[in-house]
Amino acid sequence: MLEQMADFFEARLDFYDEHMLNDILGAAEFYPFTAECLPKNKDTTVLDLGCGTGLELQEYFKLNPTAKITGIDLSEGMLNALREKFNDKDITLIKGSYFDVPFGENFFDAAVSVESLHHFTKEEKIPLYKKLYSALKENGYFILTDYFAPDDEYETFYQNELLRLKNEQGISDGEFYHYDTPLTVAHESEAFKKAGFKSVEVLKSWENTYTLKAEK
Repeated sequence: MLEQMADFFEARLDFYDEHMLNDILGAAEFYPFTAECLPKNKDTTVLDLGCGTGLELQEYFKLNPTAKITGIDLSEGMLNALREKFNDKDITLIKGSYFDVPFGENFFDAAVSVESLHHFTKEEKIPLYKKLYSALKENGYFILTDYFAPDDEYETFYQNELLRLKNEQGISDGEFYHYDTPLTVAHESEAFKKAGFKSVEVLKSWENTYTLKAEK
């Protein structure tokens, strides 16, 4: 049974951090690595898509305590947990879908997302990445650490499975339900390029989790 995205994470809030850090292969390395990839300048502005409880920010604030963060997430519980962790930091939190929330223009030095975007198709991501491109300052960049499909067959299978499950449950398109539909790295890179990013680089990987850098 598919669960709505926000409900899925609200129901798992109490053990979310422990699960992500201990059960996801490479997490002990990829959260610090992701933080290392973000700007270290004082008062840097960073947009965090699907910020959750702020596991990547926990590492980032060790490196840049003056960073100004805007975090977007569907789960009120996750945002409250993040707020409690970092009540002395410059953080703006927005409850909503990053597909719908306006990002502004030429505002952020960088953006980041960790283990959030693997629920969406290439076609859904391109307009999101166009919006993100516009929100980044000149020479800004996006660090994406996420779960990727190992090949086209894997990607297609899970996208078709999601459609089948939605049809069975009478779920309409446009509603966010929790189900993993990762793209291949190649297809993710194509989405970035179609959105206007000039370059996409694989920085590191942990089996099927990769960190990509898309530069404006």
